[in-house]
Amino acid sequence: MEILTLTNMSIILVGIIAGFLISKLLEKTSVTKTIDNATREATRILKSAETEGESLKKDKMFQAKERFLELKSEHEKHILNKEKDLSEVQKRIKDKESQVSNELSLNKKNNQSVTDKISALDKKLELFENKSSQVDKMHKEQVEKLEKLSGLSASDAKKELVESLKEEAKSEALQLSQNIIEEAKLSATQDAKKIIINTIQRVGTEEAIDNCVSVFNIESDDVKGRIIGREGRNIRAIEAATGVEIVVDDTPEAIILSCFDSVRREVARLSLHKLVTDGRIHPARIEEVVKKTSKEIENEIIEVGKRTVIDLGIHGLNPALIKAVGRMKYRSSYGQNLLQHSREVAKLCGIMSSELGLNPKIAKRAGLLHDIGKVPEEETETPHALLGMQWAEKYGEKPDVCNAIGAHHDEIEMSNLISPIVQVCDAISGARPGARRQVLDSYIKRLKELEDIAYGFKGVNKAFAIQAGRELRVMVESEKISDDHAAKLSFEISQKIQTDMTYPGQVKVTVIRETRAINIAT
Repeated sequence: MEILTLTNMSIILVGIIAGFLISKLLEKTSVTKTIDNATREATRILKSAETEGESLKKDKMFQAKERFLELKSEHEKHILNKEKDLSEVQKRIKDKESQVSNELSLNKKNNQSVTDKISALDKKLELFENKSSQVDKMHKEQVEKLEKLSGLSASDAKKELVESLKEEAKSEALQLSQNIIEEAKLSATQDAKKIIINTIQRVGTEEAIDNCVSVFNIESDDVKGRIIGREGRNIRAIEAATGVEIVVDDTPEAIILSCFDSVRREVARLSLHKLVTDGRIHPARIEEVVKKTSKEIENEIIEVGKRTVIDLGIHGLNPALIKAVGRMKYRSSYGQNLLQHSREVAKLCGIMSSELGLNPKIAKRAGLLHDIGKVPEEETETPHALLGMQWAEKYGEKPDVCNAIGAHHDEIEMSNLISPIVQVCDAISGARPGARRQVLDSYIKRLKELEDIAYGFKGVNKAFAIQAGRELRVMVESEKISDDHAAKLSFEISQKIQTDMTYPGQVKVTVIRETRAINIAT
């Protein structure tokens, strides 16, 4: 078995060697065939390339010859054109030379005729001068004869003629100017009406709605008892702190707040709302809430002024003027809210100034500020227009704005075109139907005069006109006014009212003196 396996392995080995040799021979024969094929293909490609190169060479030579012939023909044409141009120039030169020679010959012939003409003209000039001198002599003789006949010299006659012409011209000029003025008045009136109507139509208006009463709504009538307090101490404390009369009647779920000063009325309303919401209602708490509410109203006044200025597009306004604008929300003029009136005037001024080609920003500014003199922090006798002008000058407003504020009621002379616009817009806003109520203003003025009379006495801390002016409550300083003096002060105030004021019915004067002892436990 071992011998058989050895023989088999030797046979297999011989077969493998023989197969390897045979594959190498076959591979060699295939490589030689591939090389022969490649050489044949290369010789073929070289021959075809040589034939194509010769054909391309022939084509390029032919194209070059054609291009040379074309350039040669163009050059010959250009030379022929140049020769033609030269011949034409030479011909023109010869023609000019012949023409110049002919003209020279003609000039020689005409020189003689020209000299003859000049001599003839000289003779005519001499004759003309002689004739003109004769005409001047005759004119002088005629003038002398006319002067003798008329008894006037020539200069006097000229003066009379000029004077007569002047009179005629003056009369014609006057007539013409009157016609022009009448036409201008008619057209100006029509244009003014058109501008005013267009301006009014573009501004929304409101009717007078301010009054002297506010209604404070409550959830139930049980709250009324808490607001009144034990023996009325709470309601008296609220009235003393705010200066507002509180009317608690049978009206369901409502309390009436009565006061001509809308700021006081708003302070009382907000204070009542806070007290009712909080539930703690007693005199000390009432005074604390009223003070806090007064500060909030001051901040709200500033915010209202800022919003108004932003809405109207006015920039760079002094903070003091912004505060004055906000205070106008709580003031009225003949029943018309002063802030609403000033906004309306500002819008009217802006539109009208734009129609007339003026600066609308300055006009708006003047329109908004024209009534700031009506909201002074302290009472003064200065007219509101002049007071507003003084404030505007103090806080750096432009002269045009200051003049418009001071002149809108003719206290000073107008110096620019913005001033009459502000005056007209103020009249438009106040005179329209439903804008104002005359009775309310006179009523508020009477109440204000009542309070001012009380403030004129020493020791008076606060004075409030209530009951529609039928009662004047005066709060005095206990350190300065005694009980006996309080009775005397009440009598003196009533006598002052009786002598200085005209009023219907009776006015009750109540002087309140309160002594407080306050100690702090630490």
